[in-house]
Amino acid sequence: MSTATTADARPPGPARRATTSWEFWGRILVIPYLLIFVVFVVYPVGYGLWLARNPQSYVKLFEDPIFFRTAVNTVVFLLVAVNLKMVIALGLSGFFVQSRWWIKLIALVFILPWAVPSIPTILSVRFMLNPEWGVINTTIFKLTGLDGPNWLNDPTLALCFSMLMHIWKSLPFWTLIFVAGRLAIPSEQYEAASVDGASRWQKFRHITWPSMAALYFTSTILSMIWTLGDFNSVYLLTGGGPADLTHVLATLGIRYLRLDQLELAMASIVVAMPLVLPLVYVMMKRLSK
Repeated sequence: MSTATTADARPPGPARRATTSWEFWGRILVIPYLLIFVVFVVYPVGYGLWLARNPQSYVKLFEDPIFFRTAVNTVVFLLVAVNLKMVIALGLSGFFVQSRWWIKLIALVFILPWAVPSIPTILSVRFMLNPEWGVINTTIFKLTGLDGPNWLNDPTLALCFSMLMHIWKSLPFWTLIFVAGRLAIPSEQYEAASVDGASRWQKFRHITWPSMAALYFTSTILSMIWTLGDFNSVYLLTGGGPADLTHVLATLGIRYLRLDQLELAMASIVVAMPLVLPLVYVMMKRLSK
């Protein structure tokens, strides 16, 4: 058999589809996004990991007594602030889900802390807590003739106010999430429970909570991930003070940068990964179900 006959007998391969103009311009337009992603995400993360590659940096980090205090503060912040915020948000969602007109007006005011920028808001609260000319201590002196506490110079009070600041700032967002979850529950279930004489607690226990449990736990995990990166609530209010005793992992790196210790700053960020990665894994597993 000749070569020409063999070539004719070979089955034809799949024809190459011509690129349409939409696909061509789609690829062109995605290039700027990829460049921005590489320059502002891939490069900074890669450079930070390269700076944090030295094992000696972690030895110095763990020997710093401020690091141990910071780790404790971070865990306390996650366990107390996040869980308290989510419980309050779940309770408030039961109030704001009502359709009365005056509740809608309250909701407009309630959402303002989340809507306004963080920097002026937190700095205003810091000014209010100033021991000498702040609004709170000035009011205490006018009413009692006594000097008010030095709120931000006590490590426990300063950390508590940082957590309260975080709760106050992000509470409206999670309340709205839970309001949306409550609205997705069929009203017929509550009507049937009312006919059976169920109390409010019984309705919550047997209808609301089973319907919202997955949303609640997923939101809590996501809030923990975001809270690990919450820089504003602590740094703008306390600056990590007094005596660097209210730092969390999100702000500790700034302390080392101010001390011109760049490698320790990067190492303090990397050591947060054992907290972040399990939370991300659990959240992705829940979302995949």
